[in-house]
Amino acid sequence: MKKEKLLTNGWVVAIGAIISCALWGSAFPCIKIGYKLLNIAADDVSTQILFAGVRFTLAGVLSIVFESIIERRVLLPKKSSIGNILKLCMMQTVIQYLFFYVGLAHSSGVTGSIITGTNSLLTILIACFIFRQEKMTLPTMIGCVIGLAGVVVANLGGGSIGTQMHLNGEGFVFIAALFYAISSIYLKKYSQQDDPVMLSGYQFLVGGLILSVLGFATGGRLSGFTLQSSLLLLYLGFLSAMAYALWGILLKYNPVSRVAIYGFTNPVIGVLLSALLLGEGGQAFSAKNLLALLLVCTGIIVVNLWKKKEGEQKVPQAE
Repeated sequence: MKKEKLLTNGWVVAIGAIISCALWGSAFPCIKIGYKLLNIAADDVSTQILFAGVRFTLAGVLSIVFESIIERRVLLPKKSSIGNILKLCMMQTVIQYLFFYVGLAHSSGVTGSIITGTNSLLTILIACFIFRQEKMTLPTMIGCVIGLAGVVVANLGGGSIGTQMHLNGEGFVFIAALFYAISSIYLKKYSQQDDPVMLSGYQFLVGGLILSVLGFATGGRLSGFTLQSSLLLLYLGFLSAMAYALWGILLKYNPVSRVAIYGFTNPVIGVLLSALLLGEGGQAFSAKNLLALLLVCTGIIVVNLWKKKEGEQKVPQAE
């Protein structure tokens, strides 16, 4: 009960979710830097998939090793958990990543970023209307719309949004966002019976190995490893392991909407960190990006204040 009380505390949820989103937000500029260090061309999808496979395999190994050290035992999945791990790895790692990279290669960066930013909204909508894990409320919807507006503002001026939509471009990016949303719902469902860190570790390990084989089989090759590029790849593995495990723990103990709403900070943080890490610091704290952060924070506050009031109203009745 103490653990549940701690992990449902508003400040703990906020700090944990923002740490996850900050780690995820740092992935985009770090991946671009990794491509440069390892001489991976922008149109070399096979090598990009291989790079992702190695990254996620590392994430799985790190998750399993760290949790094994903490638990003082080898972290092994139960026989009944294998099916859940395979479903998660296909949705979260393999299918999402394949659709995302193929789609991003055939769509503008701005459009791709905005569509990707809808995954938090999709997560909440699917949790409410398909899986019926919670009820959709007006404040939750308002918070989602405000948060999504922040994502759009963060990406304004970064390129052409365009008027034509293509199935193998924007359509694939949307499918990737959809699978991310569905995988988040299933992670919450499966974590009720299994350790979310175990689930994330083994789904990354299996998914990473599948992507590695696919990338290598289609001609992908990695070369030019140095200490710098190796450390960067290790960091990418660490951020995936840490962020996804922390996100899973929060989903286990909280309503989906209360956690997923923080996902709107992910692309905004990505824009800020990209500007700083890729040598465009002058753009990082522009009026546009500050407005985007304000909108996202407003959306988070709207949803979480409502959840708090909702919780206060549910006073247990004495029997």
